[in-house]
Amino acid sequence: MPRTMISCPNCRQPIQADVRQLFDLAADPTAKQALLSGAANLVNCPLCGFTGNLATPLVYHDPDKELLLTFVPPELNLPQPEQERLLGGLINQVVNALPQEKRKGYLLRPQQTLTQQGLVERVLEADGITREMLQAQQQRLILIQRMQQATPDVLAELARQEDANIDAEFFGLLNTLVQTTAMGGDENAARQLSELSKNLLPLTTYGKQVLAQSAEIEAAIASLKEAGQELTREKLLDLVLQAPNETRLRALASLARPGMDYQFFQILSERIEGASAGNDKEKLTTLRENLLEMTAAVDKQLETRLMQSRKLLNQIIQAKDIRAALQQALPAIDEFFMQVFDAEMKSAAQQGDQEKVKKLQEVLDILKEASQLPPEVEFIEELLSLPDDDARQKAMESQREKVTPEFLSTLANLAYQLQESNDAQVAEGVKALHRLAVKFSMAESMKKG
Repeated sequence: MPRTMISCPNCRQPIQADVRQLFDLAADPTAKQALLSGAANLVNCPLCGFTGNLATPLVYHDPDKELLLTFVPPELNLPQPEQERLLGGLINQVVNALPQEKRKGYLLRPQQTLTQQGLVERVLEADGITREMLQAQQQRLILIQRMQQATPDVLAELARQEDANIDAEFFGLLNTLVQTTAMGGDENAARQLSELSKNLLPLTTYGKQVLAQSAEIEAAIASLKEAGQELTREKLLDLVLQAPNETRLRALASLARPGMDYQFFQILSERIEGASAGNDKEKLTTLRENLLEMTAAVDKQLETRLMQSRKLLNQIIQAKDIRAALQQALPAIDEFFMQVFDAEMKSAAQQGDQEKVKKLQEVLDILKEASQLPPEVEFIEELLSLPDDDARQKAMESQREKVTPEFLSTLANLAYQLQESNDAQVAEGVKALHRLAVKFSMAESMKKG
């Protein structure tokens, strides 16, 4: 999503921010998460330190629930014709992106909400989420904001006082904020939220449980790596039998699922038959039942992820504008999506479905393009690789067309993000390059003047 220049709501100075006004689930399955997380249109001013949500008109669309909601912040004081113009343009984007057969009557009757909170409540109400559940979510957001501004000592005290409320839902919300903020391009805010999550783990009861689980997962990974190429089904069964707790057992079931096949369970059954009656036989039988349940859960989770990816891929290739749909869905592109993509491409080619092959190839080309670094970042890397300022000056002189406002803005943002970096040398190098680039740009402007 391109960044927009806005005025900071607090100090009124110009800053860059991600402004999102349309949340259309037909084009972007992650739109609801972005809205409900509270990270959408979140402004972090590097000049005055202000953090808060930007007031902007919003349109939310969920075709499955035939829900079309609008909201215009009253503090904007927009005349009615201007409101209708802005909302009409956003709604037209929704309608134009839908196939003709999916354009239904509800699109002609958008439901206006008086507050952004009211819009969120309508979205949650359609999902069966109660007002009490929503209020709990708001309390978590408020607590996260307080903790962001707290010193280490105050954070520890807050964690002690709020220990009962810092649970799985709290960390889930915090991790969602990290992801959505990072996807919005604000790496500094994402890093701060990530650090908060990391710092809370040893301070809270639930966090300590997560750390213990992580340790068991790491131990499971280490035991599998140690076995390496010599890992047989018999050795895998030995690791399972040596698992000290259920967490380690679940980790092994997830990490080594391909090895827990029919032959593996046949070997376990033979162990059960050969065991003497009593506790050993009962323990092995219980272990088999638990493993069958765990592997079934892993398979179900995998199938769910693949179904979600298949649905997302179909939405993308059926979209009127594949590039726009794919750009909206980029945060959801993962190894499951690529696995589904490969299978669909192979199937389409075998069936001779050239139209589908063409669309899938377009998706692949856009993904390859998206994986490339922006030209501004490539030029920054090129300049940083040079030995000194003289060499960088000459490079900028020979490539004047690359010293653009976008380049300077990217360089300034990078310098700011690296202020708290552990690598002081890299941070200082970027700051020095920014100073040199600004001087060069000013000198070029004076020549033109």
